[in-house]
Amino acid sequence: MKLSSLADRRAEDDPHGPAVADARQALSNGQLLERVDTAAQLLHDNGIGVSDVVAVKLRNRVEFVVLLFAAWRLGAAVTPVNPSLTGEEVTRQLADSGARLLVTDDEDATATNDVLTLTVAQLASHPVGPVQPPHDDPSALALLIYTSGTTGTPKGVMLDHANLDAMADMGRQALQIGPADRCLLILPLFHVNGIVVSIVTPLLAGASVVIADRFDPRTFFDVVERERPTYFSAVPTIYTMLAALPVNVTPDTSSLRFAICGAAPASSELLSRFETRYGFPLIEGYGLSEGTCASTINPIEDPRAGTVGKPFPGQRIRIVDESGAEVPIGVDGEVLIAGPNLMRGYLGRPQDTARTIVDGWLHTGDIGHRDADGYLSLAGRSKDMIIRGGENIYPREIEDVLAADPTVLEAAVIGAPDEKWGEIVVAYVAPRPGAAIDSQALQALCVRKLAGYKRPTSIIVVDAIPKNPVGKTDKGPLRAAHSSEPT
Repeated sequence: MKLSSLADRRAEDDPHGPAVADARQALSNGQLLERVDTAAQLLHDNGIGVSDVVAVKLRNRVEFVVLLFAAWRLGAAVTPVNPSLTGEEVTRQLADSGARLLVTDDEDATATNDVLTLTVAQLASHPVGPVQPPHDDPSALALLIYTSGTTGTPKGVMLDHANLDAMADMGRQALQIGPADRCLLILPLFHVNGIVVSIVTPLLAGASVVIADRFDPRTFFDVVERERPTYFSAVPTIYTMLAALPVNVTPDTSSLRFAICGAAPASSELLSRFETRYGFPLIEGYGLSEGTCASTINPIEDPRAGTVGKPFPGQRIRIVDESGAEVPIGVDGEVLIAGPNLMRGYLGRPQDTARTIVDGWLHTGDIGHRDADGYLSLAGRSKDMIIRGGENIYPREIEDVLAADPTVLEAAVIGAPDEKWGEIVVAYVAPRPGAAIDSQALQALCVRKLAGYKRPTSIIVVDAIPKNPVGKTDKGPLRAAHSSEPT
């Protein structure tokens, strides 16, 4: 089903059926089509057409979804802008993307001399004009997603309609999503996970979407009980906070078939503890923006703890060593991905693109191995790998040990420069609410669970582990706390 005409087809098949809702409004399929037509006319009247880029700087709300399909109807692309970015960061993204138009919330003070800015109020008040016919071109750019930038200046990941169609169909098959499903969106729509997993995939599958307000662990299950979703997608940080709720919180989760855990590694202990408490499975997956969000997922009927599952239908995985040769089953190497979901490339960065996609394979920079049944387990990022005296150490293994302690909410492990060893292991841990961490007890735990060279030289207790805007652990500030040169 073409994204540019999706609203038309849903309205034709079931005009009164639910499409998308938030805390302020709910749109049927017919109403969604009307809103998409109106928004497309507004964009068209402001000069937007084929190959143009529309920047959308909105919090999670129905209008974000409307603008996606309105832009796609015209053959234009959308670049989502994180509402928490500074003015300088917004200007940089607008310039790099070549955006011709910026749409913001009504109260947003964003202004630029180079790009026309419209507000949601203008979107709602625009008169309905002639309906714009859907633009049909699978190779047209659909999304320009900017990476989180923890490793340098954010790069624009170019995803076309063929990428989104392929990824959504893969998700529909793997997760068995159909018209009876209702997805609860809680992740930010400026990230590819929120758009692809929680908007495009369910709507293409005939399901409906409800958009939650800003995530709050204290009220999250109230939303679940009220909206009765069948699934949602979140990051480990969110599941950690929900798992830490007081024991007297016993919500009705009977509507939920599963929840997806992705964007960052989760410990097996967290997944098991969460499922035992709340009664529905967490299905861990893995992917990158460069692969249109997801490349592996645990089968709903046969999830395997400690892994991120098997490749989505239509995708292939290879594990290779430094020379590019495939390694045996069970041996760690770099994870490579191939399939119709691979990005078109990085906008304006042909050299970066050529280094990342080689002979049709996406070099992820992630380290992992497959078992005999094809399940992928991740050891960590190659850039996160710690080399101590010639020994390779993957932080994920140490973080899982630390996070298994009942007083630890989350952990982050880095390599710190050391004159003798080159690098040493340093661990940061944050406590569960109401708990006190005993660093000596954690050291004793590491002695029992880890080889000597993997054990942290120091364990530092902090109030919270730094996160980037999409909820992934950001180790940059932790590394910055240590000298960049051996002492």
